[in-house]
Amino acid sequence: MTTKPALTVAAAIETWPIAGQFTIARGAKREAAVVIATVTDGSVTGRGECVPYSRYGETVAGVQAAVLAIKLSDRASLLGQMPAGAARNALDCALWDYEAKCAGTSAACLAGLTLGPVTTAYTISLDAPEVMAAKASAAARTMPLLKLKLAGKGDAERLRQVRSACPSTRLIADANESWTPDLLASLMAVAAETSIELVEQPLPAGADLALIGRRAVPVCADESVHDRASLEALLVRYDAINIKLDKAGGLTEALALAAEARRRNLKVLIGCMVSTSLAMAPAMLLAQDADWVDLDGPLLLASDRTPSLRYDGAIVHPPAAQLWG
Repeated sequence: MTTKPALTVAAAIETWPIAGQFTIARGAKREAAVVIATVTDGSVTGRGECVPYSRYGETVAGVQAAVLAIKLSDRASLLGQMPAGAARNALDCALWDYEAKCAGTSAACLAGLTLGPVTTAYTISLDAPEVMAAKASAAARTMPLLKLKLAGKGDAERLRQVRSACPSTRLIADANESWTPDLLASLMAVAAETSIELVEQPLPAGADLALIGRRAVPVCADESVHDRASLEALLVRYDAINIKLDKAGGLTEALALAAEARRRNLKVLIGCMVSTSLAMAPAMLLAQDADWVDLDGPLLLASDRTPSLRYDGAIVHPPAAQLWG
């Protein structure tokens, strides 16, 4: 019987400056703090990147500590050892990378997938309506799908001004839980008026019963959905889910979540946090048959790691083995 080599785990914190400022309803930031998990048997090494998110009670130091504390055996047992979240994501993706290298193949082949280029959305940060309209107009020259960050008050004007500036551009919107039930009907009407394809998480998670019933525009769960365990309660309130590796706790669970969402007739958006190409690369496996892809994290940074994913405008190409998988 062949004995599996013991795996050593390491975790490093990195910060990557954002190009300008990234602003959503919860606040603004100028850098992305990520944790890189590394697993190695001494000869083969795998890497995974995650973004700890305070919205879910995570800190950079806490995630790093959780990665270092794990007694790692294999990917199959990882889901039972750690809850869904950023720490498990970094480890799970590192193990996919490690397994692919050990097998002399790609992570996509291990998953039974063939990768091709996909078109990503490009995010327009929250700002005054006229500023968002100007930024959207400039971005639309090379980006056919834009994602607008919203905040409740002033959103009707934001949507109308952006649509006026970009009459033929595909638009989706993300409210990040900032709308209230009394604003819902009027803002959804404006979203329909301005041909918004999808509205992400308009109401706070756990306070979204007002979404039950007819919806003028399809609504996507983001903060309300993490892994398969959170899916059942969403079915009467949402039309789509945003799958992020950091929420699902890695590619293993994210692939299973995507399959279950399809079985439940939910559409799928593949999203990301602001992070480098190392975090985007595993998500490319999920993006292949997604209804919407939002993997623009590296495009929002002042610089990306080397090697990186190749972006031709909005077209994202599959990762090279030197990056991941």
